Amino acid sequence: MPTFAATMNPFFQDYTTAYGTIPFGKLKNEHYVPAIHQGITDAKAEIDAIVHTNDTPTFENVIVALENSGELLTKVTSAFFNLNSAETSDEMQEIAQEISPLLSAHGNDIAMNAGLFAKVKEVFDQGFDGLTPEQKTLLENAYKGFTRNGANLNDTDKEKLREIDARKAKLSLIFGERVLKESNAFEMLITDENDLDGLPEGIREAAQGMATAKEKGGWLFTLDYPSYIPFVTYSTRRELREKMYKAFSSKAFSSKAFQSNENNNEEIIQEIVQLRSERAKLLGFESHADYVLAERMAKSPTTVIEFLTTIEAKALPHARHEFEELTAYAKKIDGIDLLQKWDAAYYSEKLKKERFTIDDELLRPYFQLEKVEEGVFLTAKKLFGISFHKRDDIDKYHEDVITYEVRDENGAHLAVFYADYFPRAGKRQGAWMTSFRSQKQTAQGDQRPHVSIVCNFTKPTGTKPSLLTFNEVTTLFHEFGHALHGMLAAGTYASLSGTSVYWDFVELPSQLMENWCYEKECLDLFAKHYQTGATIPAEYIQKIKDSANFMSGMATVRQVGLGKIDMGFHAVKLKNKTQKSIKEWETESIAGLDFYPEVAEACTSTSFSHIFQGGYSSGYYSYKWAEVLDADTFEAFLENGIFDPETATRFRNTILSAGGSEHPSILYNRFRGRDAKVDALLKRAGLVG
Repeated sequence: MPTFAATMNPFFQDYTTAYGTIPFGKLKNEHYVPAIHQGITDAKAEIDAIVHTNDTPTFENVIVALENSGELLTKVTSAFFNLNSAETSDEMQEIAQEISPLLSAHGNDIAMNAGLFAKVKEVFDQGFDGLTPEQKTLLENAYKGFTRNGANLNDTDKEKLREIDARKAKLSLIFGERVLKESNAFEMLITDENDLDGLPEGIREAAQGMATAKEKGGWLFTLDYPSYIPFVTYSTRRELREKMYKAFSSKAFSSKAFQSNENNNEEIIQEIVQLRSERAKLLGFESHADYVLAERMAKSPTTVIEFLTTIEAKALPHARHEFEELTAYAKKIDGIDLLQKWDAAYYSEKLKKERFTIDDELLRPYFQLEKVEEGVFLTAKKLFGISFHKRDDIDKYHEDVITYEVRDENGAHLAVFYADYFPRAGKRQGAWMTSFRSQKQTAQGDQRPHVSIVCNFTKPTGTKPSLLTFNEVTTLFHEFGHALHGMLAAGTYASLSGTSVYWDFVELPSQLMENWCYEKECLDLFAKHYQTGATIPAEYIQKIKDSANFMSGMATVRQVGLGKIDMGFHAVKLKNKTQKSIKEWETESIAGLDFYPEVAEACTSTSFSHIFQGGYSSGYYSYKWAEVLDADTFEAFLENGIFDPETATRFRNTILSAGGSEHPSILYNRFRGRDAKVDALLKRAGLVG
C-alpha cells in the first residue's frame, strides 16, 4: 500500500489532466527527489528483469524492453530539467545538484551492466534480418550506447568513468547556475534622461517599467536580450555602451568589473574540458571531438575543421571589406579613430539605415507578437494542414505561458504546444525548444507529444503590446521549426522520435523555417501595423530582403569563430590544463577572425552555455552545417512555390515525421534526391556571385 506521502506526489499517479499534460499547479519542489529515487528503483527492476529472464534474447524482449524502461524516471526528469531552465529558483538548483550525480550513476549502472550488454550483444550478433530500418537503427544505437559508454572497460576503468561522469554532470550544472546569477546580478540604472539619447521610445518605456517594478526611479537596463541589444544598438552614449558590452561579454569571467569573482567559470571550464578529454581517451578516442563526431553527419574533427575553413575562406574577404567600411563610416560621422566592440551594433545599425533606409524601429510596429504567432501558425497550416487551438484547461508552469492543442488536417489531436515568450529572473537567456513528453507508440496507441518553445522577447509596456524586432521574428520561426519537428513526429520509439536526430541535423527544420520570414507571400499573412492594421508595405519587404546580407561576411566569420572555439577546446590533445588560460585558448582558436581590438574584460567561453551546459560540445559547427541543408532545402520550395503542398508533404514525411529513424543522409537524399550543395548557402549569404 502506498504511503500518504506517495499518494500526494503527482508523479506517482497517472495524470488525469487534458491529454495527460503535467499538472504543474500540483508540483512542489519536495516531490522531485522521492520520485527520482523511485524512478531509479523501478528502472533497475526493469533492467534486472531483462537480464535475468531465461527466454532467448530477441529484439522485443531485450532492445524494445530496454527502450521502454525508466518511464517514471523520464516522467520526472522531463518536468524537472525543463523547469530548471525556464522557471528555476535557488531551491531547484540545489535539487539539481542533489539529483544530478544520482542520475549520472544510474546511467553508468545501465551502460556498464555486463549482463545487460551480453543480452544486447547477442541480439546484435543475430544481425538485422527481418528488421525495419527504424528497428535496425534502434538496435545499432542500443549496441553503440554500451560500447561508447564503457561496457568493454575493465572494472578499474569503469569506476574511473563513473567518477568522471558524476563530476562532469555536476560541473555543467554549476556552469549554468553561475551564468544565470551573473546575468541577473547586473543592472544599470539611468537617472539622467539625457543618457537615454538615441534610444527609441518603446525601449525607454520598457526600461522605465522595469525600474518601476523594482521600486526604483529612472530607467533600468539589464543583460536580458530585449534590454541589452537595443541599448548597444541605439544608445549614443559610447561610455554606457561600453559598460553594457563589458558586463555582457564578461559573464562568469575573472575580470568582471561590477561583481566579485565568486561566479567565475574559468576553472569549471578547465575541469570540464579535461574530464571530457580523459573520458574520450578512456574509451579509445583521440579527443572528445573524435568521440562525439563519430556519431554525427560530419564523422570526424578533420571534416568539421575543413568545413569551417571552407566557409571561412569565402567569408573572410567580405568580412574584411565590411569592417573597413564600418570603420570609415564611424570615422566620417563621429570622428571615431578606433572602432571598438561596443561600437559594432551601433554603427552597423546606422549604416544599415542609411544604406537601406530601414531599421528595427521602422519594422517593429508591424510585428506585434500575437500577430507573428498567428503568422507562424498560418504558415504551418498552409504547409502541413495543422491548426492551433488555444486551451485554458491545460495547466502551465507560469502565467506568461500560453497553451494550445494542435490538430492535424483531419481534426485529429496531434500535440500540445506551450509558448513561453518573455524574460524573467528564473529563466536562462536565449531561446530553445523542448519536449515535456515525446511521441512514441504504446500499448494504448500513438502517444502524442507535448512540446514547448521558450524565448526572451520584448515585453509589452503600459502603452504598447509586445512589438518584436525582425531578429525576434526569425527567432520565433526558428524555434517553431524545432517544435514542428517534435509535433509532427510519427515514429515508434521515443529515442528515435521528433528531434532525436544527429546533432548536425537537428537544426535543419528550425533554420529552414526562418526563410519564410523574408517572403512577401508569408509576411502578408501577419505583418500588420498594430495600430492601423495596415499590411507591411511591399517596399519594406524588399528592404528586408535587400538588407538580409548586410554584414553577412562578419556574421559568418563570427559563427565560424564560435565553431573554432568549440573545436579548440575539444579537438586537440590537451597539454597540462594549467599551461593555458581560458582566454588564451579562446584567442588562439579565433586568431585572424576578430577585427576589433582585444577587450581584456571579455571572454566568450565563460558563458558559452551551448558547449558547457547544453549538448553542443564539438557540435557548434552544426548551425553552419545545417545552414547548408536549409538553404538547399528552401531552394526546393522556391522552385515549386513556398507553400507548395507536394514539397511540404514530402518534407514532412521524409524529414519531420521520420525523426532519427534512419541516418540523416538517407533521409535528406530521400527528400532532395541528392546530397546538399554548399553553393546554395554561399549564394544566399551573398558570398559568391
